[in-house]
Amino acid sequence: MKPNNTYDLIVVGAGHAGCEAANIAGKLGSKVLMVTMNMETIAKMSCNPAIGGVAKGQIVREIDCLGGLTGIVSDYSTMQFRMLNKSKGPAMWSPRTQNDRNQFSLKWRELLENNFNIDFLQSSVGQLIIEKNRVVGVETTDGSKILSKTVILTSGTFMNGVIHVGQKQSSGGRMGDSASFGITEQLVSIGFEAGRMKTGTPPRVDGRTINYSVLEEQKGDDIPGCFSFVKPNRVKKQHSCHITYTNEKVHDILRSAFNKSPLFNGAIKGVGPRYCPSVEDKVNRFAERTRHQIFVEPEGWNTYETYINGFSTSLPQNIQYEAMRQIKGFENAKMFRPGYAIEYDFFYPTQLKLSLETKAIEGLFFAGQINGTTGYEEAACQGLMAGINAHHRINEKKPFVLNRGEAYIGVLIDDLVNKGTKEPYRMFTSRAEYRILLRQDNADTRLIPLSHKIGTISDEEYEKVLTKSNNIKKITKIFDSKTVKPAEINEILEERGSNPIPQNYIIAKVLARPQISHNDLLRVDSINKLVNEYSQEEIEQVEILVKYKSYIETEKENVDRLRKMENKKISADFDYSLIHSLSLEAIDKLNKIKPESIGQASRISGVSPADISALLIYLNK
Repeated sequence: MKPNNTYDLIVVGAGHAGCEAANIAGKLGSKVLMVTMNMETIAKMSCNPAIGGVAKGQIVREIDCLGGLTGIVSDYSTMQFRMLNKSKGPAMWSPRTQNDRNQFSLKWRELLENNFNIDFLQSSVGQLIIEKNRVVGVETTDGSKILSKTVILTSGTFMNGVIHVGQKQSSGGRMGDSASFGITEQLVSIGFEAGRMKTGTPPRVDGRTINYSVLEEQKGDDIPGCFSFVKPNRVKKQHSCHITYTNEKVHDILRSAFNKSPLFNGAIKGVGPRYCPSVEDKVNRFAERTRHQIFVEPEGWNTYETYINGFSTSLPQNIQYEAMRQIKGFENAKMFRPGYAIEYDFFYPTQLKLSLETKAIEGLFFAGQINGTTGYEEAACQGLMAGINAHHRINEKKPFVLNRGEAYIGVLIDDLVNKGTKEPYRMFTSRAEYRILLRQDNADTRLIPLSHKIGTISDEEYEKVLTKSNNIKKITKIFDSKTVKPAEINEILEERGSNPIPQNYIIAKVLARPQISHNDLLRVDSINKLVNEYSQEEIEQVEILVKYKSYIETEKENVDRLRKMENKKISADFDYSLIHSLSLEAIDKLNKIKPESIGQASRISGVSPADISALLIYLNK
């Protein structure tokens, strides 16, 4: 990097949010500088070496379809693939991979270095350069000033980070890496509202000392899938994970040291993730339970280091070790490194626009844990959207915003901006009211037409999606118009516990039965011949459309109503105190958040349907 260069965009941080932000902005043509305190830890999986899971897997597929790289990198580094929740409806199906930690990070760095619009600088940013409420660059801790048109802060757990192991505390962004200082204090002095959050990680164990023969084996799927639609890459060889459980002896040892736990003795002030609590928190909150599940997960193909998922803790190291060795299979286990908790600064996300640009400072974007989220996937999708919108701002294009009916990413950002969060925000399928539309299998047909318009997806990928969409329509037409004879299908129906048909039946009506799958239909030669030119994936999507037709149609109607509400725009400088019929709480919330539309206003906590009616009446005048 040449000194005094001016960039279109500076990305501060090289975690999952920072990597997606830098890559997509560079892909779109912006000149990007990525500043990181350690070039060796780009895209490091600081916690669990896994990607996806419930709702998170849907996000990764959406990132892929918007031109991001998390899915591609995950597929490259996969050790095991599982589609979770297959016993439930398709809205709940969620892909998850166990990943090789080092391969994941190295692949990300390789792909970023192959993006020649990205420069790299190993340094720490201590201050933002702000002129007239607009960011114009950054100042590093060595005094260097670098100018830019926009800045994306993706600080993760590094801003004023404090690591806790028992009663010992140390400054750090994660174990072995320094914390960063200065930016929080600067932004708070400007008027930003900051808070503290906490997260944690479990001990890492020497896999050579674990007795796997007494653990429950958890294999990958027989036919593994992958995340990426754009560059599919299925794992050829899979590594098993294992399951074990804590017990009363473990719990007694943990309880004996509660007075030394920073979680209970007041040392930790930040709020931790509700849905991923530490093991001591689980033992305390669920005292009636005699055991808790532990997932034993490999960290890589070429290491014995093992992640003890479910045993996150900040207790003293000797207590961690003593309790761990009471777990079945861990009687002789040796610890590579202890678990710890980390506290860090975040900024309340209600201070953002839906584009993830801050309201107070033009050109400044926040993405990832700085916004109060937890998880690689939540961070990555924010980085992607911030990168796109920073590029759009530079080029005077309107923000790219996904609504709640288009993507889980839209749900996440909408929740953060309108509702805020006081605890680490994690995505769940239950947060999405249109989840039957936002399935992992249709992310490509949902989003690639949108990403093609903004230039993050190639013409070739767009054509593939058009072909897939057309094929789905053709298969649907075949199933809706062709019939199957009783002699061809009745034996299969009876085998599946479904009533036989007395006469020729429309194929779609047979497929609509809950006991029958598309694989059952394909056993019938006449049906197989009708659709043998189409892929399993396309036929499976038709099955979902047939079985859930009424639900899908209802949700589409609701999304149409949502879209109409989103189209009713509100001026950014509108003063809600002018509407005397609004409640005082609504006036306060609306003036603070400054919603961009009636739809956004309706989703703000504390704004009632009566307030929305009053707002509509006033605006219509």
